Amino acid sequence: MKVRIESSKIVKPSYEDGSEAPAHARWVTLSVFDKVTYGEHVAIIFAFRPPSPPNGEVELGLAKALTLYRECAGRIGEGPDRRRSVLLNDAGARFVEATVDAPLAVSLPSGPSPEVRRLHPRIDDGPVELVQVQLTRFSCGSLVVGFAGHHQIADGQATANFLSAWGLATRRLPMSPAPVFDRGTRFVPREPPLVEFPHRQVEYRAKKRNVVDEEEVELGVAGHDKVKVHRMYLSKEFVARVKARASSGLPPSRRGYTTFQSVAAHLWRAITAARGLGAGVSTQVRISVNGRTRMRPPVPRDYFGNVVLWAFPRCDAGDLVSRPVGHAAELIYRAIADVDDAYFRSFVDLASSGVVEAEGLVPTADSEQAVLCPDLEVDAWLGINFHDLDFGGGGPFRVMPTYYPMEGSLFLVPSTLDDGSMEAYVALFDDHLEELKRICHKIT
Repeated sequence: MKVRIESSKIVKPSYEDGSEAPAHARWVTLSVFDKVTYGEHVAIIFAFRPPSPPNGEVELGLAKALTLYRECAGRIGEGPDRRRSVLLNDAGARFVEATVDAPLAVSLPSGPSPEVRRLHPRIDDGPVELVQVQLTRFSCGSLVVGFAGHHQIADGQATANFLSAWGLATRRLPMSPAPVFDRGTRFVPREPPLVEFPHRQVEYRAKKRNVVDEEEVELGVAGHDKVKVHRMYLSKEFVARVKARASSGLPPSRRGYTTFQSVAAHLWRAITAARGLGAGVSTQVRISVNGRTRMRPPVPRDYFGNVVLWAFPRCDAGDLVSRPVGHAAELIYRAIADVDDAYFRSFVDLASSGVVEAEGLVPTADSEQAVLCPDLEVDAWLGINFHDLDFGGGGPFRVMPTYYPMEGSLFLVPSTLDDGSMEAYVALFDDHLEELKRICHKIT
């Protein structure tokens, strides 16, 4: 796929519709949740069938959306108080226009590959713009929008809210509901603080020494070849069977496991088996937990920022594979349930206490870790409204993450068919991936 870049520019907020431009720039301190997450850009690919509005209208919509979401047009840096902050200076977002002299059907890879990275601006060299977009037009009239946003200003739900507003602005509709911007003041520690949980071993860790990971060598992962990313389609019938099997052993008084808990449990077991892990090897899953509905009082759905911590269900690999899928689902259920309001408040108290800086702790959210085996990291978009992005020609027919070859990473994306089916994007060593393909659709 040959992508030709036609233009690259900065789009700044447009206050031409009567809204008043701010008199001066100001700093907004990042919250403790912003600072503990991944400090990099995350890219998402949206594919639209024709017709779609011309690039000029999409650009104008972006400029209007930036007047409401000023943080997306700002810059991250060290504020006057020496804390990591966002400078609201209307510096703008990157807007790239590109073309492909071929139809989308023969150009867009059927599965994730390095070519996908050509459909969004480069994010591996630390771009200063917090939001970067690329509009790629294909000869058939199809449009692919590659969006890249800095994770420390927005989690998945906040990003989806911004994308929805961009679509509404492009369609000349009111950007509603209005976002909530109070990241610098919302998460206040208690007085006195109450740290009830071991956050130093969960969200934070001591800085690693620059040595070879002995566990990786012992597991043999250092000797593997290439990591490949594979897209698996999970039909609504298959998902329903997994849910039914996972919940089959529950008493009548218990609600069945959720779609996410069931599917994540099945894939955790299947990937562990495909890796050939057995008794004596501990495996865990890193699962994002949205705190908006868990904190008390709840954080508004339209809050712009990060409100995510992680659950870490763990199990002996041999025990995980030998027992039914319901056992893995219960481990996931309990681990997520434990990340409740008390846990979120405990984290706020520790992260606000100065201990992190005094002890030189760093977040465990580490995108530079190339191999997770024997563990997994699951990013679920099942409850996030990415499909609401609509520039006027309807929603996307494909939503997918960029090519992300971190071994052990797993993305669960709802199908655009909106029928309960989903797609799973999993990165594994080549030989493990071949085994996963063979056993993935067997439910035990």
